[in-house]
Amino acid sequence: MNNAKGFILILFHILQIISISKGQLKVGFYSQTCPNAESIVKSVVKEATLVNPQMPPVLLRLHFHDCFVEGCDGSILITENVSNPEIGANAHQGVEGFEQINDAKKELETQCPGVVSCADIVAMAARDAIFLAGGPSYNVETGRRDGKISNIKLAADMPDVDDQIDTLKSKFRNKGLSEKDLVLLSGGAHTIGTAACFFMSKRLYNFTGKDNFNDSDPKINPNFLPVIKNQCPKDGDFDVRIPLDAVTSDKFDDQSLRNIKNGTAVLSSDARLYDDEFTRQVVNSYADVDQNLGLKKVSSFAQDFAKAMVKMGRIGVKVGSDGEIRRVCNSFN
Repeated sequence: MNNAKGFILILFHILQIISISKGQLKVGFYSQTCPNAESIVKSVVKEATLVNPQMPPVLLRLHFHDCFVEGCDGSILITENVSNPEIGANAHQGVEGFEQINDAKKELETQCPGVVSCADIVAMAARDAIFLAGGPSYNVETGRRDGKISNIKLAADMPDVDDQIDTLKSKFRNKGLSEKDLVLLSGGAHTIGTAACFFMSKRLYNFTGKDNFNDSDPKINPNFLPVIKNQCPKDGDFDVRIPLDAVTSDKFDDQSLRNIKNGTAVLSSDARLYDDEFTRQVVNSYADVDQNLGLKKVSSFAQDFAKAMVKMGRIGVKVGSDGEIRRVCNSFN
């Protein structure tokens, strides 16, 4: 009996050692090894935003797209020395921000070479971008390592603008995210940024597949429909971009959720959040305002969004002995 207990105790300690060696995400992971890491990333994001005010939604989208394929491991950044890299997937059309991540990496490599992962840079850059757009400031857990796989086929399950609500819920659930997270990270995140008219074609002109000029999503507010059709005509330039939130397009707030309730959401996937009883309740919890007091009835959208971002940042991370720390972000070591 004593031998058995001793064996179990030894096994327990071995498992503890293995767990520690694999590491884990934590706030301040680079406090000793690269103390200026976060300030360097913040400086690059701030400078980029001064040059291009649309940089915050760009970097936010980059983080989202990275995490939803192979986890938050920087796989979306790979463009060199790989056949059919992930970035070539249709779901990643229009994703940008690579230059800014590479700029931050170059600076970090001069101060602490081989220490800070590209995956962590993407996560920190998104946080800093959100804050610069008027959104919440929150602590980013770091310690991710960069993945060693980037394949176009792995992006097949990315959420799509034309997905129905059940599909969207399933895709988020498969990543360990709740229906509330879906509302926050999809509809809520679209409080800033623009969308290409390319993504509006089906919703405006072929919603049911009838290929009829009047075949539009019936959930679009009738007063909003001619406005958005004028911005994105059927035979127009579908590379034209329009604001996701025309009311407060440059401000990070909960207006995009009010737009969903009012039928003025731009993307079909956002409108679909009002098709489901639970996600509709979540939307309403942020969209409903006490008209007399001008106060929200429920918890803060900004605080909840920050929590959802931290949760998303944990998807499929590589830590400890997994993955690598790339020398450059667009190529495996």
